[in-house]
Amino acid sequence: MEAGGKFTVLVIDDEKANLMVLNRILSPDYTVLTARSSEEGLSRIAGEKPDLILLDIIMPGMNGFELLKTLKASPDTRSIPVIIITGLDNESDEEKGFMLGAVDYITKPFRNAIVIARVRTHLQIVNQIRMIERLGLVDPLTDISNRRCFDERIAVEWRRAQRDKMPIAFIMMDVDRFKTYNDTYGHPQGDVLLKCLARIFAAAARRPGDLAVRLGGEEFGVLMPETDLKGALEVAEEIRAGVEAARIPTVDRRTITSVTISIGVVALVPDEHAVMAEFITRADELLYAAKEGGRNRVCSDPAGSASPTG
Repeated sequence: MEAGGKFTVLVIDDEKANLMVLNRILSPDYTVLTARSSEEGLSRIAGEKPDLILLDIIMPGMNGFELLKTLKASPDTRSIPVIIITGLDNESDEEKGFMLGAVDYITKPFRNAIVIARVRTHLQIVNQIRMIERLGLVDPLTDISNRRCFDERIAVEWRRAQRDKMPIAFIMMDVDRFKTYNDTYGHPQGDVLLKCLARIFAAAARRPGDLAVRLGGEEFGVLMPETDLKGALEVAEEIRAGVEAARIPTVDRRTITSVTISIGVVALVPDEHAVMAEFITRADELLYAAKEGGRNRVCSDPAGSASPTG
């Protein structure tokens, strides 16, 4: 889907007239891309990542069935719904399309209402699935990623760092004396605080590959692929100083509150012997070293020294 909110539909058909008809039918509501062969279609899919594909069966070179099989065999494309468009009126061809993973069939000549209805139906399903996935990966209180999202993401980034021999960094953070804050101002105000802090953490995760996450309770993290220890420490200190400087009003606006956080930072270029669980555990150990060292500080390897508290 484009940033403006329009779904993208890719039509793959070797007949120019069919492409023109489908573009006319669908373009008022969707961004329509076209390709005149399976090979061109694969290229467009890789570059554009459409939300839905309308695929002709009879084409020179790789036919539609072969392309459909290829798409469903790849983890990068298997979730894209494919509607078969064809002039064939054969139950065995229809059955073959469904067996290979097509979600629907539209026969030629095209009837506007049928095309619009079926495309709309399957894009509504796409939207619902994405909503469910998003709800499962986002913390409902702070609206940043949750622990499940972090677990999935770090597994992917860890493998990539091993493969590409690139550094990966993780910043683990915990709110200092959060229980005391809750006891003093009440749990609703504690929720307000966590929301405010989450915005600071999300702002620090400024690159597309960075991930700000609520790990649970008052514990947060920022995952930073392709980042060495020096770069991660700069971000961690920016976060620490930003939290220290933040002023959070109470719900009734009568009191201005503030807190500090303690931070543990790890970074390495993982080889085949490196263990991801140990990497995360070390960040946790450094976090608690920061707390034991007086709170409101950043601890890291190899020196393990704390940053100034300002």
